[in-house]
Amino acid sequence: MHNEPTTLSLEQEFSLRAFADQVQQMFHEQAQELLLMLYKQMMIRETTYRELLNQEWKLD
Repeated sequence: MHNEPTTLSLEQEFSLRAFADQVQQMFHEQAQELLLMLYKQMMIRETTYRELLNQEWKLD
């Protein structure tokens, strides 16, 4: 797996800071729900990328 850190753009840094501020205002249960939702979306994105690459590279 590729674990090299990537640099965020200024816009992404601002977005990350705004998100961090929102998380600070959440209740514990809300933060847990958000983490689960984000993790699910991350897994769906990974599966989608894998399927697209398999189709593009004709690995099926």
